[in-house]
This record gives sequence, C-alpha cells and structure tokens, in this order.
Amino acid sequence: MAIYLIGDLQGCDQAFARLLDLIAFDPAHDRLIVLGDAVNRGAGSLAVLRRLMALGDAAQCLLGNHDLHLLAVAHGVRKAHRTDTLQPILDAPDRDDLLDRVRHWPLALFEHGWLLVHAGVLPQWTCEQTLQLASEVQEQLRGPDLAGFLREVFGNQPDRWSDMLQGPERWRITINALTRLRFIDTSAHAAGSIDFHFKQEADRAPPGLVPWFLAPGRHTENTPIAFGHWSTLGLHWANNALCLDSGCLWGGSLTAIQLPAPGQNWLQTRAVPCQRELKPSPL
Repeated sequence: MAIYLIGDLQGCDQAFARLLDLIAFDPAHDRLIVLGDAVNRGAGSLAVLRRLMALGDAAQCLLGNHDLHLLAVAHGVRKAHRTDTLQPILDAPDRDDLLDRVRHWPLALFEHGWLLVHAGVLPQWTCEQTLQLASEVQEQLRGPDLAGFLREVFGNQPDRWSDMLQGPERWRITINALTRLRFIDTSAHAAGSIDFHFKQEADRAPPGLVPWFLAPGRHTENTPIAFGHWSTLGLHWANNALCLDSGCLWGGSLTAIQLPAPGQNWLQTRAVPCQRELKPSPL
C-alpha cells in the first residue's frame, strides 16, 4: 500500500484529477491524505469534495482554514468573501452530506512516523500534545452545537501559548496554529507570539519573525512534519518540516509525496502544472 500526501487543492479539481492519474492512485490499495484547504478560491470546490467522497476510506483530508471558513459561512457565522467560490457547495443538493464530511475532518494526524497538519505547530508543543489539542477541537466540531462553537473560535487572541488556557481561548489558539501559522515573532516584546500578518517568503520576513519550523527550542524538531498553507514558501524541506503547498491556485503545481515504506528514507515526489485561477494580491 502506498500512502500519498497532497498539498492544498483549493478547488483546483482538474489538477487534482490529473495528479491522481499521474500517480496511478488505486483506492483499493493506496491511501491519500490531503493537507487541508481542499476548497475555496478555485473554480472546482464542489467537484473536489465530491471526488474526495467518491474515494471513500482511501482518502482523508485535514481541516484547513478555508475548509473551516466554509463551515462558518454555511452556518451563518461568517460572511462569504469576495474571492470565495463556496456557493456551488452551499447550493448543492448533497450539501448536508458534504458539510458533515468536512466537519469530521481531523486537524492533525500521525502516519508512518510523520505528524501531518495544515499550517504549523507551536514550538512549545510536543507531537503528543499537538495530537491531543487537535482531538479536543475535533470533539467540539463534531458535537451538537457546531454553530455555537464556530462563533467562539475566530479571532487572533490569544496569540501566545499557555498550558493554563482553557475553553474557547485554548481552542482558538489551537485552530490558529494548526490552520494559519507561518511565522513566530521572537522579538523581545512579543515573546514567541504568532504573527498573523506577514505571508510572504521566509527570506523577506521583518526582523524578529522566523518560520515556525525554525523557532528556537521547537519540541517537535525530531519529528518529521508535513504541512501546506504556505504557497509563497512552496515545496520546501528544512528542519524536519516539509511544505507541500506548491501554489497550484496561483499557477504553480500540485504536488504529491509518497511516504517511504518501512526501512526507506527517501520521498518520491510527483507534480502536475496548474493553470492560475487567482491573481496574486498586491503586497
């Protein structure tokens, strides 16, 4: 059995189909894990969800920030953005089944020695703690009051981790780290807070901002981590962290990585070029 990881789809269904053909994906024998942001901004968000559902248990998707936004819009918690492409999902006759599938997506997984998340992991967290915190949020997402939970968890505060956090504050920073994290602010006044504003290449970051996987004292530095979310970083491997968002939405590529079998230490990479579906925002 081959296990494949794929970066952000963001509604790019045609590229998704071509990549599945390229890797000769066989749902009877193989397994696919999409690292979040299956939907939004690309034209084929509805088709992506239906393709994932058609693959059944052979496909799994992590919950990304755009997928969470879909749930919030569907439940009246947030308004749609100008660049959203979610309305076909909301108008679909099978919308309830699709949304129920999305709300059950995990925020983190551990597969073949790899920790899988959409965006990042706070430096204070161990692998075990990351999975536990993800599980706490997942329990709320799958609970009876999804709309009430979603009303509590959007926002940028708190932006620093503390083991004393409880309830909505604990859930909010967990979601923000796992679905939005790029940079940690290491400057003296910030003391390791999440930066929510700078989204460009790591080598253009202002003084004090470091990519989360380069943060000093990161407790997961000995655990391989695969993530997406960061299209300006692109396909990138450093400090035991592998970014798989290769910018399909922006006319880059859609990339799949085959996890190594036991005893192997190499990664097989396959990618397909993508047609740009969204123009870059001005800096």
